[in-house]
Amino acid sequence: MDRGDEPGSDGAMMRSRSMQSSERPHVLVIAGSDSSGGAGLVRDVQVISTFGARASCAITSVTAQTDIHVDAVCRLSPEMVRRQIKTALSLGSVHAIKIGMLGTGAIVRAVVEALPDRARVPIVLDPVLSSSSGAALLDQEGVALLRDELIPRSTLVTPNLIEAAVLLGRETTRDLEQTKLAQELLRFGPEYVFLKGGHARSSDALDVLASRAGAPVSLRAKRLNASMRGTGCALSSAIAASLAAGASVEAACRQAKVFVHEQLSEQSSEGAT
Repeated sequence: MDRGDEPGSDGAMMRSRSMQSSERPHVLVIAGSDSSGGAGLVRDVQVISTFGARASCAITSVTAQTDIHVDAVCRLSPEMVRRQIKTALSLGSVHAIKIGMLGTGAIVRAVVEALPDRARVPIVLDPVLSSSSGAALLDQEGVALLRDELIPRSTLVTPNLIEAAVLLGRETTRDLEQTKLAQELLRFGPEYVFLKGGHARSSDALDVLASRAGAPVSLRAKRLNASMRGTGCALSSAIAASLAAGASVEAACRQAKVFVHEQLSEQSSEGAT
């Protein structure tokens, strides 16, 4: 039976309490840079810092882009990506890993080979397949490897409805109820799926957290008349920061949804003035 409730106003207080520990939580971010600062590594580090954690980075790609279009993309070599990850992990203090834009199948494979077991370090995968403007950010080989090799290594996967359709080989997901769709994604092997409903046409913003071990959880919030790039980066980074601080997956997802909703609410208020 489905369960869940609307995020409350105590999200900031929950974050503050979760960050109190003798060792500062540490998140390794594996992602691409966005020259506009609206998404990618810049947004990831901003959010992780807001949650009281520190970030180290393994850069996969460098992009030249604006809020409107992607002008150019330069991929780093798979070996360089692998070395960045291995070097960060060699210190032994990484408490969570967040994965974003990867770019190519070769980079996906390098990441898979370099990752620790998710039983040791929780891994949050945001399957970045395209930019907000529609530019492809992962090649076809990469999509297949992400689905078949990287998702099974992940603790939590955070696709939106469009990404879910691609991963499942569907033209659309409108014919499948969101909870069932999240559960269908579990067959690829992650422990959890957090299916984002921002692209749905519902009156509220519904996200679904599906687990291999329990009933799905519905997380609802008021749908706002606001648009902001990098919300997927912000959500997955917030989840990773909370996991690094010791939160459960469900608690981390709830806190992250509250955080993103607050950000969108501020954007909506600014647009109305």
